[in-house]
Amino acid sequence: MFSREFLTQIAHQHQLSPDQERVFLLRFAEDQDYEDIAEQVETSKGACLKRMGQVYKKFGIEGGTRGKESELRAFLDQRWVQHRASALPGLEMNLGSQTARGADSQVLSEISSAIAAVSSAAMVSRKVAIFFGDRQPDERLLDPLKRAIARAGHQIILAGDHPQSGEKGLAQLQEELQACDRLLLLLSGQSAFSDLLIEEVRLAREVRETRKDGTPDMFAIRINWPTDSPVSYDLRVLLQGVPQREWRSPTDTPAIVSEVLQAIATGRFPRQVAVESAVISALTPTWESADGRPLPFAGPELPEGQVDLASPFYVNRTPIEERCYEMILQPGALIRIKAPRQMGKTSLMARILNHAANHGYRPVHLSFHLADKGVFASLDKFLQWFCAYIGQQLQLPNQLPEYWDDFLGSNVNCKAYFEEYLLPEINTPLALCLDEVDRVFQHPDIADDFFGLLRAWHEESKRREIWKKLRLVVVHSTEVYIPMNINQSPFNVGLPIELPEFTPNLVQDLAQRYGINWCETDVNRLMNMVGGHPFLVRLALYHIARQDITLETLLKTAPTEAGFYNDHLRRHLWNLEQHPALARAMKEVVFSPNPVRLPSEQAFKLHSMGLVKFQGNEVVERCDLYRQYFRNRLDE
Repeated sequence: MFSREFLTQIAHQHQLSPDQERVFLLRFAEDQDYEDIAEQVETSKGACLKRMGQVYKKFGIEGGTRGKESELRAFLDQRWVQHRASALPGLEMNLGSQTARGADSQVLSEISSAIAAVSSAAMVSRKVAIFFGDRQPDERLLDPLKRAIARAGHQIILAGDHPQSGEKGLAQLQEELQACDRLLLLLSGQSAFSDLLIEEVRLAREVRETRKDGTPDMFAIRINWPTDSPVSYDLRVLLQGVPQREWRSPTDTPAIVSEVLQAIATGRFPRQVAVESAVISALTPTWESADGRPLPFAGPELPEGQVDLASPFYVNRTPIEERCYEMILQPGALIRIKAPRQMGKTSLMARILNHAANHGYRPVHLSFHLADKGVFASLDKFLQWFCAYIGQQLQLPNQLPEYWDDFLGSNVNCKAYFEEYLLPEINTPLALCLDEVDRVFQHPDIADDFFGLLRAWHEESKRREIWKKLRLVVVHSTEVYIPMNINQSPFNVGLPIELPEFTPNLVQDLAQRYGINWCETDVNRLMNMVGGHPFLVRLALYHIARQDITLETLLKTAPTEAGFYNDHLRRHLWNLEQHPALARAMKEVVFSPNPVRLPSEQAFKLHSMGLVKFQGNEVVERCDLYRQYFRNRLDE
């Protein structure tokens, strides 16, 4: 909080009336809520809010209601730093919130010292964004962290202060990220699997890739969420190389605050920290329970990306797994897995690589989401990154300068690197999984050469021993809508796998594994809402098995913001709002009583997102959940 004398001075400078000043002081000097303020000034809460609206105008803060208080606090924080700069080392820090008031005085003293220690560096004001998805983090960290950052002279952007959907909210977030210097992620057991947080971080990385200075610098704090605990597959990829800290209790707050302030000032944490690995282990089982319990013995498993290799909740879609296991052992094998998002591609891929490893193969998983935007600047740069990454995963020294000859061209150089170096250096076959190849489709010039190269390697395996060692798995979500020579495409050879939805029998079998004794009617009721979508089915069974909700309540709230699917649905809405043409196409689908024929590229993209399914050349919404939700939201 600020001193009453300081705020009184500010109030007089901005010519607040006595009534406005009284509400202003109670709110910002004593941190009272508006109900308590109304009681003290003997008026209504509405009248207090109206007076605060007049205060905002006198401070020149215009626009919508949301974010005004944060903007005013940021202004006051800056003025407070200037006011107390000379006395900062002796600052008696009162953090304001009810939680903070009960904290140990030693903790508060240490936080005050942390601010003093970086006061000179903080004279360069930074703009700091704090992201936590739609899961409010522990206030015992968030509140002192916000106040310490502000009082060190920095500006704060809270993602939670902005609309979570809508073109205006998205544009505002993009605009502020463009001006942001630092990004702090607060991860908890819930937010670490938040679809909304994933999209926020993805957007931040895209902004970072477009800026020459490589900002915003990103840091992460795990709140009661150990650094060796997993995060979702998508978020893990996005957190590649991001330094992390762990907060367990308020006693950790001073150290966290100190290091965050130093990171804001310098762009890096002051000591070596854990860094999230971007490599998804397909070989070592890692339990993916949100609360860290060993599974399967401790109960239902939260669906959150790849299903663990040892999990009893993985559903075999016979004969798909058996065919893939057989094919990966064949010389020069090529397996193509295609399915929309959250249909189980990553889980199947992990099992194929595990099967190959059990037969002595060297498994390598490469997700193209790991590639920075600059990697796609040219074919030469892309193929060098491709070769270097695979060599790194095989723990081989980088020998690109020895094999890269500008006169021979990128394709020949890449082929030589595999043929003369990578494959001869390993004594067993290489099982190489290329995941998220949809990202390559976005760069047609690169895609044409790269996929032609994969096809050429596959053909070479039919006549040359060295290429028989390469076993390829290609994983993608969408149809290949880029034009390709039929004789140079890898998408019309090998074993094609399209993952289907769960059947009623599979849903009933999975329900039994969760300990739910359902009859055929219960299965049909759930599937009438979510179809056989693996993720949606598993999420429902998880919460029902934990007795968080009944089937009746789940079905009633499913297409609403109050339901368990809200995070999943809001991520889809977020994506649609970034692509208005897709939003219009989806609106046409959900409002049509009949299947709709869309332009091919729109149909393929909506299908890859998992929102629609094909009926011949036409599409319909994938399930009634999407029909109900998007009818309501896209009609606004």
